[in-house]
Amino acid sequence: MSRAPAEVASRSIADPMVAAVRQVLAAIPAGCTWLLPVRAPDGAVVDFLVAAASAQGRDVHGRGAERVGQRLSALYPGMVAGPLWQAYHEVLATGEPAHLPDFRYAGHGAGVVTDSVFDVTVYRVLDGLLVWWQRLDEHRRRLARTELLGSLGWAEYDLVTGRSDWSPGMYRIFERDPALGPMSRADQAAALLPDDHGLRETAWQTLDSGAASDVTVRFRAGRTVKYLRILSDVARDEGGAPVKIYAVVQDVTARERSRSAIEQLSDQLRTRETTALAEHRLAAQLQNLIQPVPREPLSLAGLEVLVGYLPAESALRVGGDWYHAETLPDGSVVLAVGDVAGHGLEAASGMAHLRFALVAWLSIGIREPAALLGHMNRLCGQLAITGTAVIAVFDPATRRLAWARAGHPLPMLSRAGATGDLGRPAGMLLGADPATRYPVVTTELRGDDVLLLYTDGLVERRAGNPEDELAAVRSALSALSGQPGARPLARLREALHRPSPDDDTCTLAVRVLP
Repeated sequence: MSRAPAEVASRSIADPMVAAVRQVLAAIPAGCTWLLPVRAPDGAVVDFLVAAASAQGRDVHGRGAERVGQRLSALYPGMVAGPLWQAYHEVLATGEPAHLPDFRYAGHGAGVVTDSVFDVTVYRVLDGLLVWWQRLDEHRRRLARTELLGSLGWAEYDLVTGRSDWSPGMYRIFERDPALGPMSRADQAAALLPDDHGLRETAWQTLDSGAASDVTVRFRAGRTVKYLRILSDVARDEGGAPVKIYAVVQDVTARERSRSAIEQLSDQLRTRETTALAEHRLAAQLQNLIQPVPREPLSLAGLEVLVGYLPAESALRVGGDWYHAETLPDGSVVLAVGDVAGHGLEAASGMAHLRFALVAWLSIGIREPAALLGHMNRLCGQLAITGTAVIAVFDPATRRLAWARAGHPLPMLSRAGATGDLGRPAGMLLGADPATRYPVVTTELRGDDVLLLYTDGLVERRAGNPEDELAAVRSALSALSGQPGARPLARLREALHRPSPDDDTCTLAVRVLP
């Protein structure tokens, strides 16, 4: 935009006062900018010059202190004549501060978020404008995704004013319309199941003692009863009197019901003599409670995934095989298969711990396969169990697969009729050494590639040669990738239906979409 030479800022950029303000703002760890008005010969404000800026407060383009000396109309042309621009003029004219709690800025150009939200406050300072700003959209997006994936919500209760504040996750957990506002303490007490009132009193006593409270109680939400884990703490004034209660709530209904179901099935297995058919039925029921197996292939970002689970053919041997497959909020896909050593309810319990823990770590943004396996390794040590696992993260934009393994059978990759191991990274089994590190291998996949993650029940038999079993699986994969045809994974189901007499078998067959 061309400017008339007569348009000048109210202060020179070389003014000692400007240099002093610039030095102060450079040390502020927040979004802060000092603007000087640019005036026409008749005194009218026609633009604003960035005279000082905090180095850590970067704009949507990633720019910090390098904006100093530039005009706002050149930096943000879309802002000219908008609501924030008008606010600048009004504050400069009246001296009254302005607050724009939800200012929306429309970004332009590649690599810039098109719609960003800011909290902006403007003050008149030293013939210019001191602008404080905080970006809200990224924080709100992270919070919303974390609450959604973790079934989480937070609440604050002001003991002085009686005011309550709920996050969106709380309304989702309690199945309550946000327009109604937070539930009153009386309504919450009424929704609590009578048998759990003792736990509520225990929580209050814990808070009174100065410690944080962590209880799991049952609430009636709509027509259902939910298990809610509530972690709460109290903030106090200088005299020690309680002022606020902070609480984080997680819906753990699925976990608690799975645990209850496991206990019930355990009682049945210990107290009843059952036929082999009934035992297999109980085993299948237990596995399905913890990790239901979809009958049809799953559609994930850039992938088609077929899950298979076959219990051991011999007498009841509930195994610790598990899987996980989902598209994450950032668009990537996580694929995992694992096996807890041993059989019986202890193995099934260990499997449930690992699978639920993996979901929790993913919900708080942990994505690296090596980091996830490291957390699993330490958890296995705490639980005094061992196991194997392979975890992979697929980027559909680049078709790159980053993966690592912990003592687990190597995944197979089949491409254009040829099948081999995906790679051979090292990696000790889970629970053996808390200091173990897990190297990550990155592989570029192509359209119609078929990837197979599996547990050892697929190829290991007490009788027979494992290499023969591996060769049969590779042959089936090669036939599929060589002639994809229609519904390729559905055809693969029959080829992978290879139950082991002594061990469960879990498979994750993945096809890269063209």
